[in-house]
Amino acid sequence: QVQLVESGGGLVQAGASLRLSCAASGRTFSIYAMGWFRQAPGKEREFVASLTWRGGSTRYADSVKGRFTISRDSAKGTVYLQMNSLKPEDTAVYYCAAGNVGGAYDYRGQGTQVTVSS
Repeated sequence: QVQLVESGGGLVQAGASLRLSCAASGRTFSIYAMGWFRQAPGKEREFVASLTWRGGSTRYADSVKGRFTISRDSAKGTVYLQMNSLKPEDTAVYYCAAGNVGGAYDYRGQGTQVTVSS
């Protein structure tokens, strides 16, 4: 089992920045990739960004490219999502997830709310 705990959400104005953190514990040696997803009210959950745990390769949704950066601190078992130039449409509950080498995300945190006011 892998446990994931997110933090760092909040209420900000458009144009501001936030950094989300996700601390992983448990069987972290089994993690191949870490990802961030988000779900806005009335919408389906969508992919935001991902990072391979060992190699550090990153991938982003087009909607956040150039504004969001995913990174990791392997020693701390923590992955971050730096969000700059936030827009009202970024408002959502953000979840981090741990994935296996097959591409499935087996574990998910409880989520953290990000609200961007215009």
